[in-house]
Amino acid sequence: MEIWEFMLVVMRAQATDEQVRNVVETITSIGLKAHEIPGSQRTAIGITGNKGELDPAVFELLPGVAEAIRVSKPYKLVSWEVKTEPTIVKVGSVEIGSGDLVVIAGPCSVESHEQTFAVAEAVSRQGIKLFRGGAYKPRTSPYSFQGHGEDGLKLLAEVRDAFGLAIVTEAIDQESLELVEKYADMIQIGARNMQNFSLLRQAGQMRKPVMLKRGMSANLEEFLMAAEYIMAEGNYQVVLCERGIRTFADHSRNTLDLSVVPAVKKLTHLPIIIDPSHGTGRREQVIPMARAGIAVGADGVMVEVHCQPERAWSDGPQALLPSMFADMMQQLKEIHNVVSNLTVASAK
Repeated sequence: MEIWEFMLVVMRAQATDEQVRNVVETITSIGLKAHEIPGSQRTAIGITGNKGELDPAVFELLPGVAEAIRVSKPYKLVSWEVKTEPTIVKVGSVEIGSGDLVVIAGPCSVESHEQTFAVAEAVSRQGIKLFRGGAYKPRTSPYSFQGHGEDGLKLLAEVRDAFGLAIVTEAIDQESLELVEKYADMIQIGARNMQNFSLLRQAGQMRKPVMLKRGMSANLEEFLMAAEYIMAEGNYQVVLCERGIRTFADHSRNTLDLSVVPAVKKLTHLPIIIDPSHGTGRREQVIPMARAGIAVGADGVMVEVHCQPERAWSDGPQALLPSMFADMMQQLKEIHNVVSNLTVASAK
């Protein structure tokens, strides 16, 4: 049986850039892949691509190296063993995972110039800096609206120019991924594609942040391993998103698993947000679950907003009206302040 091992080379706090480069060059010279992971105190370098066991002494003898550690978790780059500080993912002017309240808002799908700009104006009035909107819509029915494709992406780019909003939108295959990278500021990988490993690898080769949604029936390890696929290709700017899982419950569209938030925080340095719109599928449940998500420690929420949800081309029943969104923002700010104060108090 082949043994695939992951090793982490931890540099000394005083290690020079030249010493870090020397370690990276040593790793690549023996046919392995180096993943440089800078931290505020010291740099670590992950090693992947090796079959069989590596001898830590090979790297510990190099100048500037403090130690070489074998990582035991099945997910390597995602785990706290590799990175001891929370990852902060920057999208436009927003830093996800920094401790600030992050809200991503917009319509489920880009329908028209009038509809998209009306929603953008409504959410920007509440101080939102991240705008979501689907140009590609993987739907259960082949007869449902599938999105405007590149024309939708161009409309989202107009929204960015007009309102100063960074764009978050979904890619569903290689062709759309290349276009989303061109027009958007953050690539979303939807629940249906969480285990589309070729798409995950391709997203990992992009140099834009990726939001990875949890699959409808995925457990936590599968979720983290999907993130590992992206990071193994060199893109470490990954945000996890809990969007509800499929259960026997019929009081909501999905079951929003809020317990996964503290579980993720225990196992990985990556930030996690929640999507109570898809997580519930019902407008009246979105705000309560958004409040609960911030209360359990999520780094942010993503919600759908529509000025005329009864006329929405997709997912109208779960879209908030602008007035409801304004109320939600005020409530989330208050809860976030309480949670932040409790976190500071417990750290003392």
